[in-house]
Amino acid sequence: MDVTSEKFAENANRALHDPGLQAALKRATGKFVNERLRAVAELPGFEALREQGRAIKQAALDRLPQLLEIFEEKVIERGGYVHWARDASDANQLVINLARSEGVKTIVKSKSMTTEETGLNHALTEAGFTTVETDLGEYILQLDEDYPSHIIAPAVHKTKEQVADIFERTLKEKNPPEAGIPGLNAIARRTLRERFLSAEMGITGANFAVAETGTIVIVENEGNAALATTLPKIHVAVIGIEKIVPRFNDLAVLLKLLPRSATGQRLTSYTNFLTGPAKEGEEGPQKLHVILLDNGRTRIYADDKLNGSLRCIRCGACLNACPVYQKTGGHAYGWVYPGPIGAVISPQYLGMDHGHVLPYASSLCGACYEVCPVKIEIPHMLLELRNRVVEKPSHATGAPARRNFFEALSFKIFAIAGRFPWLWQAATTVGRHLLRAKASAGVVGKVSLPVLSNWTRERDLPEPARESFLQQWKARRP
Repeated sequence: MDVTSEKFAENANRALHDPGLQAALKRATGKFVNERLRAVAELPGFEALREQGRAIKQAALDRLPQLLEIFEEKVIERGGYVHWARDASDANQLVINLARSEGVKTIVKSKSMTTEETGLNHALTEAGFTTVETDLGEYILQLDEDYPSHIIAPAVHKTKEQVADIFERTLKEKNPPEAGIPGLNAIARRTLRERFLSAEMGITGANFAVAETGTIVIVENEGNAALATTLPKIHVAVIGIEKIVPRFNDLAVLLKLLPRSATGQRLTSYTNFLTGPAKEGEEGPQKLHVILLDNGRTRIYADDKLNGSLRCIRCGACLNACPVYQKTGGHAYGWVYPGPIGAVISPQYLGMDHGHVLPYASSLCGACYEVCPVKIEIPHMLLELRNRVVEKPSHATGAPARRNFFEALSFKIFAIAGRFPWLWQAATTVGRHLLRAKASAGVVGKVSLPVLSNWTRERDLPEPARESFLQQWKARRP
């Protein structure tokens, strides 16, 4: 997919003026937030569980090189193959080479953000393979030549009417309005079942990879991952190196945190534990290939201030809680990972040329940290990235990304006024009276001053008090 992260403001503005998208986002994020609250409330000690989850993922990061080697040994010990990919191109080429060597023509995929990151579908199509997404949301987007806007609900920006139009246009299957969503599901199920039965290779990602046992863990609600990893003769798992956890017992904590944070479920409908290829007499793939992907992760791992972002378990809770994502949706972020976590990791994966705008796509309200099941300090990381944007000029622009003449002038004036109390009082008095003159019904509408115009374009400014805090303080002192 084309990267448009540097155009976040333009993308967001377009999203804000799309009534259909706004309705879809309000409905979906509201549902996720409410379901999470319900699921968390019924589990005593959830905050302690979050701390355990943080500790487990941090312990894995602290021993990451060692755990990766253990995981490799265990996979090989159980009959699988392990490949290491330096970047997206390496990962895609490994899959293509495996498919060619095995004479594969048809491939089915379960939902995987990691393969979205590498652009695997496009690479496979270019190489001449027929590749079909089998997660319903991903399948809809593939048919429409679109891309995901949410980590766990990729087609959250589509309405059922739009999906019906997509199916009629691409599959020539008409869904009567009275059939509704069940009818759409039936169309997809009927079409995808044929693909599962004819595919020679199944490709997945992984939610967790257990070093102790070499086990790949995939959680899902549709059963498509289970079919993609058992019906085809070859299973290829493309896994980011940060997905490693030390012990099988760690899953007892992580599998309580992930579904509750993601969809508000106690457990997802299917939890797949895959340890090696099928043994003789068993159903399942004859061969298992695991591709461990770096693609910038070791660079993040070496960054003491930002490597905590590798704890992310891709639940999407921070997206649902974020007031910015709730209004702009995922496509505004311009790449695979949207929302608060995307604003942290995308600049690290893409580089600041593309990602320098994303750290500012946040109100810094802290809602993302409050819901994160592994307690990633996202607001602090966003501030760190903002600091880097200012300190190090963007290679794309040749200047700090956020600086412009009026902003720089405003900070200089602020600094000068802050050093002289009489000047500060005079300036705030004048400003207070000017804003009060523009106020109506207790709020100040759009302000045409250069710095305030952007801020007040989308929000109202409360009417300033008649007296300043200092005036009121003096009047109330004994």
